[in-house]
Amino acid sequence: MPSKTSSANQSHTTQAQAQAQQHFKIFKPYRFLSQFVPEVRKKKPLIGQLYDFPANTMAIGRLDHDSEGLLLLTTDGMMSYRVRSQQIEKEYYVQVDGDISNEAIAQLQTGVEITVNGDKYFTLSCKVHKLTSEPSLPSRGRKIRDARHGPTSWVSITLCEGKNRQIRKMTAAVGFATLRLVRVRIGAIHIDNMHSGDVIPLADLQEAFNT
Repeated sequence: MPSKTSSANQSHTTQAQAQAQQHFKIFKPYRFLSQFVPEVRKKKPLIGQLYDFPANTMAIGRLDHDSEGLLLLTTDGMMSYRVRSQQIEKEYYVQVDGDISNEAIAQLQTGVEITVNGDKYFTLSCKVHKLTSEPSLPSRGRKIRDARHGPTSWVSITLCEGKNRQIRKMTAAVGFATLRLVRVRIGAIHIDNMHSGDVIPLADLQEAFNT
């Protein structure tokens, strides 16, 4: 049976290790890759160019290059694993082509069939609602499209899974192509009033994801 002194030392060691880890939230800009190492034949900018991140920093999950918004980074591999789990909600604001119908929203809520790595996949039920007005977001830096091409609408989609390009495939499956995709929340952490390219160090992620 370990002594009280041994238990106390282990507790102090765990706390010191947690304090030594570093965490960040960033607003990933449009067309940036969610990685630090460039890929052959891909000359797109990388998130590592936004800040002088410490060694061993990793992105928790990813956003595809034409998606934007909240991305968490950490030096703590176990924290990365926890945040990527299905216990943590990820909320997105999605601009779609056309005035999305109540029927389409109900289909998204229940789940739709998409293709993942060449195989058919039925998405889990999720939270979806239409936004009553356009959300206040930074300019993407590139025009979405001309208003003469018809109406667009915005929806909030909250998932607990993250297949490759899942939301784009989901909205396409119900007949409304995604025009702009911005992640605004991961668990209890919100994008708040950040601007594209902003990087904010976080003191701790333990409390925010203490599930």
